[in-house]
Amino acid sequence: MVGALIGLLPDLKYRRYDEAEKTDRVEAVVRDIIPAPERSAPLLCVEYKENEKGYMLGIEGVKVGDTIEIGVKAKISFGNVLPLANMPDGTPVCNIENSLGDRGSLVRASGNYALVINHDGGNVTVHLPSGSLKTLKSGCRATVGVVAGGGRLDKPIMKAGKHYHMIKPKAKYWPVVRKVAMNAVNHPFGGGSHTPGKPTTVSRNAPPGRKVGLIAARRTGRR
Repeated sequence: MVGALIGLLPDLKYRRYDEAEKTDRVEAVVRDIIPAPERSAPLLCVEYKENEKGYMLGIEGVKVGDTIEIGVKAKISFGNVLPLANMPDGTPVCNIENSLGDRGSLVRASGNYALVINHDGGNVTVHLPSGSLKTLKSGCRATVGVVAGGGRLDKPIMKAGKHYHMIKPKAKYWPVVRKVAMNAVNHPFGGGSHTPGKPTTVSRNAPPGRKVGLIAARRTGRR
């Protein structure tokens, strides 16, 4: 769950999942809160007692100077990391491990959280932000609390320049040009009077240059 910001801070590595976490707890102090442009949530720069540094996903309510506990004997408090088996029903969690020891791969976007709803032997059921229920091993770790940065999409984007700077660090294709607005030499839907000029459904066996639009659609039209 604690890792380096790959590419920007190569000297910091993942903290080893050692016996101290499995049998007791490890304490870390939040030294800084770092905005990460390629993420939707900020990062917490933490320092352990053994002078080891690492990064964690930002949690709402956690500030600089707070102490975070990691391990099976950690308290139920915002920012602490402990196995799902030790969390009571109704606990909000994020950065959940999908498999034992993967350091968190579920519920990591800003403002998101899941709820622990049931314990059944060696399994724990969590309610994900999508509304689905997922059963995980009780030994999987998770961070208590809600991912920081919630509400970032509440403010409307009024200028194209702002959207440009939001998309740029995320390595996404933007702006997206309408295919019917292209020339016929650039896309099968291009040319003409802003209409595809041919069915938008295409066979799965179509050649690469023609395989655009609704590929192998089961049906067409509105319901």
